[in-house]
Amino acid sequence: MHPLHDHWFNLNRRQMLKGAAAGGLAFLGGPALAQLLAADTATTPRPAGGLPDFPHFAPKAKRVIYLYMEGAPSQLDTFDHKPGLREMFDKDLPDSVRGTQRLTGMTSGQARFPIAPSIFDFTRHANQQDGLWVSDLLRHTGEMAGEICVVKSMMTEQINHGPGVTFMQTGHQLPGRPSIGAWLSYGLGSANADLPSFVVMISQGRGQMQALFSHLWGAGFLPGEHQGVQFRAGNDPVLFLNDPKGVRREDRRKVLDMLAELNRREAESNGDREVLARIAQYEMAYRMQASVPELTDFKDESEATLTMYGPDVRKPGSYAYNCLMARRMAERGVRFIQLYHRGWDHHGSVVKDLPMQCQDVDQPQAALLRDLRQRGLLDETLVVWGGEFGRTTYCQGKLTATQYGRDHHPRCFSVWLAGGGIQGGISYGQTDDFSYNIAEHPVSAHDLHATMLHCLGIDHTRLTHKSQGLDMRLTGVEPSKVLRSILA
Repeated sequence: MHPLHDHWFNLNRRQMLKGAAAGGLAFLGGPALAQLLAADTATTPRPAGGLPDFPHFAPKAKRVIYLYMEGAPSQLDTFDHKPGLREMFDKDLPDSVRGTQRLTGMTSGQARFPIAPSIFDFTRHANQQDGLWVSDLLRHTGEMAGEICVVKSMMTEQINHGPGVTFMQTGHQLPGRPSIGAWLSYGLGSANADLPSFVVMISQGRGQMQALFSHLWGAGFLPGEHQGVQFRAGNDPVLFLNDPKGVRREDRRKVLDMLAELNRREAESNGDREVLARIAQYEMAYRMQASVPELTDFKDESEATLTMYGPDVRKPGSYAYNCLMARRMAERGVRFIQLYHRGWDHHGSVVKDLPMQCQDVDQPQAALLRDLRQRGLLDETLVVWGGEFGRTTYCQGKLTATQYGRDHHPRCFSVWLAGGGIQGGISYGQTDDFSYNIAEHPVSAHDLHATMLHCLGIDHTRLTHKSQGLDMRLTGVEPSKVLRSILA
């Protein structure tokens, strides 16, 4: 872009009015100019303050806790019970079922595609209709089946982890778009001035790890203050919260006020929205000096509560610790709480690693639901659980009676939702007898996002932001539907 073109492109209304007052438009006069400048200030959106007229209708949920199982859990071994497959052990998956599906390089060269039934038992848990089948690897989660809705007919076009995770988090397979947490922060603003509206926590599993990148909780083309704030695994979730020795809090306040004034002048000079984001982030960091230590101090939690979350709850960075932190953040009004649990990339290690992975998450996530319910928070908190795609019915590699592997499978997988406007104790959608294709009610990532936004009172077609001349939105331009039959 030519420098002059760039200059005029960044010229904002305030700059124009100030320049006009000093030059050829001085006939506006002082009072008229003052009124226009006041109006310009009044219509400038406050950082993290939310958009006008949001939410669009009365919301059921005030916040989201998104439990993301990074690496793609096997639906066949968790929530999509297919007992009939045991009679088909080691038989080739029919070509009519597999069709012309694109395969990964890990199984595309296999001579056979032998069916590998789950070796894990399932239990049918009572509910309003005919029961939810949940793997015994998730026994505690199964006990909370009356609170959850299992969507068995999720689908995606992404077959590899990088674009798959990016698509589930941002609605687009390529990095650079805003994450769903950033969209919610942008649309609804913050409910707690002392904590970020969007917080991310990561725990390490016990299977093969896939990389996680910050673009998954980034703000993309939205103002930078809406990006997720990652809390580190350790005793200091946020670095440099304490003032250096010899620096008093009132001195830090003076420094921030001076920086804010300099940044405000810079923003007025060049019209750069990110300078305003910098001011907002400095202010948030200052307030977090007091709010985060209180948030992370579990001394006010009863022993019964800590026991409910399991033995790892006192280990910073564990899934159990992060689940309890999520409940504490929900109490304090954090808008979007994202937990990533790594290690679900089970190829040849399903039998070995999946039980350990389920052991990590089962008790804590069930405790989270129970804890939210006991405190009257579940009905206003939408909890979502799932990964980026599913796993194949056929075995990757060698198949035996006690050992099998599963490759990536985008055609169907399971997620579950609870609380925040969702009916509990039901399932939605069905897969075929092989858990390979969707038999009814396919659900895309955009459908899931539209439903999540609906629970928070947002019409997904009206949550937009202009970028590169287009009105961008989380759910893209393809038709997306709200899953109304699962709503409470």
